[in-house]
Amino acid sequence: MNPRTPAEIRSRLDFWQAFSGALLAVFVCCHLILEGSVVISPVVTDFIGDWMEKIYVAQIVAPVILALILFHFWIAARKMPFRKGELTIFTQHSMALKDVDTALWIVQVFTAIVILFGAFFHVYGVMSQMPLTVEKSHIRLHEGWILFYTVFLPCTILHTGIGMYRIGVKYGLISKARRKIWRAIIWIGMGCYLILGCCALTRVWFY
Repeated sequence: MNPRTPAEIRSRLDFWQAFSGALLAVFVCCHLILEGSVVISPVVTDFIGDWMEKIYVAQIVAPVILALILFHFWIAARKMPFRKGELTIFTQHSMALKDVDTALWIVQVFTAIVILFGAFFHVYGVMSQMPLTVEKSHIRLHEGWILFYTVFLPCTILHTGIGMYRIGVKYGLISKARRKIWRAIIWIGMGCYLILGCCALTRVWFY
């Protein structure tokens, strides 16, 4: 059997990067919706948390998601401008070209780093205070975690929305002629999730 060519390896890595990113995006959307249930009633959120803990969904999903984040970041990191001066040069070229999609990629790079570290703090803060209840979340926010979520929430939503858009562009699901329309749709979607997340944080803060 002939060894895979560099192009084939890159193609496979691109696929797994997109696939793992799509899985994480689905998780983020579902997670925010479940957390947003507190806006309806804290009783509903407590019921969901208790149910997920009793059937061990929370205990199983948390480490799986962290492993998936590490896997996704490990693949994506090969394209990130980590070497000295690379990010500066890339940013300068992006500003000169005035290309929206390139600027979105830079946002993804910065938000990816925030998510990589923030996800571990988030999971630790939640899983170390089982069972999951709104009251415990309320206490955690007033202990200083509100500052963490003020940064972590928008970064997660930005990274997820832009990531899904870029997957659509890369695999031909979004044509060049319709990119502007889809960018608007993605921004509206991200705005809705950001509003939901902010409402949930506000509801828990004043619990």
